[in-house]
Amino acid sequence: MASEQEEFLFADQDSTHDSQETVSAYWDVLVVDDDPEIHSVTKLALSGVEFWGRALKFHHAYSGKEALEVLSQHPEICILLLDVVMESDDAGLSVVKKVRDEFGNYAVRIILRTGQPGYAPEEKVIREYDINDYKMKTELTRGKLVTSLLTAIRSYQQICELEQQSVALTNILEASHAILGHTDMPSFGLSVVNQLAKILGSEPHGLVAGAIEKDAKVLVFGGTQPYLAHIGQGLEQIDNGRVIMQVQNCFDMDAHQQTDHDVTFLLQGKNRRAAIYLELAEPPNAAQMQFAEIFLTNVSVGLDNIKLINELRDVAYKDALTRLPNRANFVDQIAQYYKPEQDQLVFVLIDIAQFSDINNGLGQEVGNLLLLAVKERLQQECPQGELLSRIGADVFGVLLPKQSFDETLFLDALTVPYQVGEHVLTMHFHIGVCCQIDFSPQGLETLKLAYIALNQAKQGRQTLNWYSSDLEEKMAWRLGLIRQLRQDFEQRKLEVWYQPQLCLQTMTVIGCEALLRWPTGKGDYISPAVFVPLAEDAGLIVEIGQWVLEQACMMQKQLSSLGHDISVAVNVSVPQFKVSNYAQQVKQTILDHDVEPQKIELEVTESVVMDEINTVVHTLSELKSFGVEVAIDDFGTGFSSLSYLQKLPLARLKIDRAFVKGIPHEDSGAIAELVISLGRHLGLKTIAEGVETQEQADILRTLGCNEVQGFFFARPMAEADLLAYLKS
Repeated sequence: MASEQEEFLFADQDSTHDSQETVSAYWDVLVVDDDPEIHSVTKLALSGVEFWGRALKFHHAYSGKEALEVLSQHPEICILLLDVVMESDDAGLSVVKKVRDEFGNYAVRIILRTGQPGYAPEEKVIREYDINDYKMKTELTRGKLVTSLLTAIRSYQQICELEQQSVALTNILEASHAILGHTDMPSFGLSVVNQLAKILGSEPHGLVAGAIEKDAKVLVFGGTQPYLAHIGQGLEQIDNGRVIMQVQNCFDMDAHQQTDHDVTFLLQGKNRRAAIYLELAEPPNAAQMQFAEIFLTNVSVGLDNIKLINELRDVAYKDALTRLPNRANFVDQIAQYYKPEQDQLVFVLIDIAQFSDINNGLGQEVGNLLLLAVKERLQQECPQGELLSRIGADVFGVLLPKQSFDETLFLDALTVPYQVGEHVLTMHFHIGVCCQIDFSPQGLETLKLAYIALNQAKQGRQTLNWYSSDLEEKMAWRLGLIRQLRQDFEQRKLEVWYQPQLCLQTMTVIGCEALLRWPTGKGDYISPAVFVPLAEDAGLIVEIGQWVLEQACMMQKQLSSLGHDISVAVNVSVPQFKVSNYAQQVKQTILDHDVEPQKIELEVTESVVMDEINTVVHTLSELKSFGVEVAIDDFGTGFSSLSYLQKLPLARLKIDRAFVKGIPHEDSGAIAELVISLGRHLGLKTIAEGVETQEQADILRTLGCNEVQGFFFARPMAEADLLAYLKS
């Protein structure tokens, strides 16, 4: 038997392949046959044979069972020379089935050899089993054996390459999925280094650096230790000259940089550039570099996504003008300072008083420059400040150490005049302060507490106010009252009462003042001094004021129909004057109710006049030309200049009750006399309010006052009572 085997194994000796090159690795071949001589002659026949610079390394098994054991211990075996008939007639075929189905090894190439073809017909075996070749031992000469091995090894290589590519592509997909889930640069950079190292078969040691703008400073975006500590810093801050050099070379040469110890990949994009530096244990092969390039495409997309997300985050969380955190950002961040056991910080809320006057008077550009100047002042004066933010249009917020916060020094620093363009502006502020002990776990709630203190400072004409729980109770009371006022107004529960006005010479009724009343439903009324400011704060005063004007017009129409030739005076607030086309609205209301314009009088306070004097003069002039008369209410109680009297189209001055109530015992009436004299010289009538005694009326008559109203003559009264009063 041996002689026959030697015959076919050593045929075609001229096909011998001589080894000419240094062998660096092996092709592992497992010979499986129950005849030991087959092992010997196979090894002898293939001695010295190389394929692509690699020699053959033989493993041996003498049964199907033993073959399976060897394969399980040596997964690197690429060729299986397998006898069909061994311990059983189909032992070889059983091995094939188990290798493929149980081991899941589809790469190893199997060449079946048989001396008894009847036990395993070739056509059936080829059809039903995953084998690479099927040869009769008698036909397998050395040359044909080498050819079969060559074909099988080439097939094995291709399968392995496909498997590697499949694994690599799977890794790339997984890596791409892993990096695209990040929305911040540090975690994105760390993930990129980890995934790239996995693709290149290296340990994850590296960083991602770059610049968002083309010529901007190169920053560390992310990476592994020890680069994590330098995230957001300049690349030059890291203590590794080699990394700095490789990244800089990458940017200067516009190309990847690779050495035996590291690789640096360049990522160019619109308005941004980045480099990924990775340390290497050994140089990657060409296939790994190709796979890395594929992965880098997804990294570029991820970088652009991060940039876009950051830009969107800036829009959502940064103020476009000052580049400070905005209200939404502040609300998110302040929650982390909620520490019930600590009271080390104060939250200072700063409102620029009359900022709208700057915008309207000097222009929005000057207003913007002022905001930037205030921001810079806060940064300069509060170096220990945290979370400096622009909370509102003219409101800033900052956290300061409580122990070092001195409200006097803080205010002095803020009120130093500001150089804004060509203007030097002296600004005033309203400030609300909330202590850390009062912070809430919800950022919006903490902001609300500071606003309570700020609003209290505004209402109390204070510069600074501290939050306390009683302020919150007061605010809750105010809000409840505003809600009730809105509800009662919508349900028409508010009332208009009228107080008669008399001529001092004839003691006849020449007019009446319309006064708003809010009944509680329990027989009493809420004072106008309480609810009118609330209505102004809540924005209700415009609607209510228009309703009062309509009621006054209807009352005047009714009075005229009854033969009473008297006018009705209506108070006008600052917010009403700020309504566009206010004069046209008043004229249209008068026309709708078919009332003589001369019989409607508008009473405005000095605060209304001085708020926007040019607008007020224009509006009042339009109304005067229509026939409506105008009176200055509470004259002399404000802080304005008398110069506006010459500009305004007025009909009368109204002497405030503060200058009447002390006459004659506590007040000589000097101020009242001054107002009366001023009115006479300006050609204006004067009317005194708050007259409560005959003596006061007599003195005012002597001083030359034209008209009066007060409790001495008639209290404010409901519509029916007024009609009865006039009739009597």
